[in-house]
Amino acid sequence: MGRGKIEIKRIENANSRQVTFSKRRAGLLKKAQELAILCDAEVAVIIFSNTGKLFEFSSAGMKRTLSRYNKCLDSSEDAAEECKAEKQDSKELDVLKDEFAKLQKKQVRLLGKDLTGLSLKELQQLEQQLNEGLLSVKERKEQLLVEQLEQSRVQEQRAILENETLRRQVEELRCLFPQTDRAVPSYLEYYPVEKEKSLVHHGVTSPDLVSNFAFENGDSDITLHLGVD
Repeated sequence: MGRGKIEIKRIENANSRQVTFSKRRAGLLKKAQELAILCDAEVAVIIFSNTGKLFEFSSAGMKRTLSRYNKCLDSSEDAAEECKAEKQDSKELDVLKDEFAKLQKKQVRLLGKDLTGLSLKELQQLEQQLNEGLLSVKERKEQLLVEQLEQSRVQEQRAILENETLRRQVEELRCLFPQTDRAVPSYLEYYPVEKEKSLVHHGVTSPDLVSNFAFENGDSDITLHLGVD
């Protein structure tokens, strides 16, 4: 006669529960050891009793197995996060592609192309957008012209101020060095004797030079009579 099927539920009797725990714990640890040996697997089992007592088995050392488990857990979480991020990026990319296609189509229509499928209302809206854009362009153009005119005016005023400053500097220099109508005396007026000595020393007997020297000293006997009959 075969063994009857045991109902899996909490054992109410404390002694029976303890006996069952001990038997099944030993059987579980034995199966874990057999699995590690037969299949060359790294197996670890951790058991806490209802009283808090620890029972464990590890074929390769509990710390090593737990470290390996944590690495695998972290990598699986990272992989899940990466997969989730890729899905989100793919979704955002699709949205951006749709927006780009819409903007590109709108730009083509603003150029007056691909207007076949537009209704009258859409054409009116497009016309209004073009008018508003043209108005903005004109306003910006006028603003730039006004700025250029203002800049030219400032440069002109700066040039006027610089010219006025230069004019004042010239007037100040003229006041410091006043002009005179008196001719600058020649060298011979300061040193008449030296010329005479020079002529005598060199033995100059040229009539022209002597005449010129006499004329400069007022000793010439030549008298010019102009308008005499």
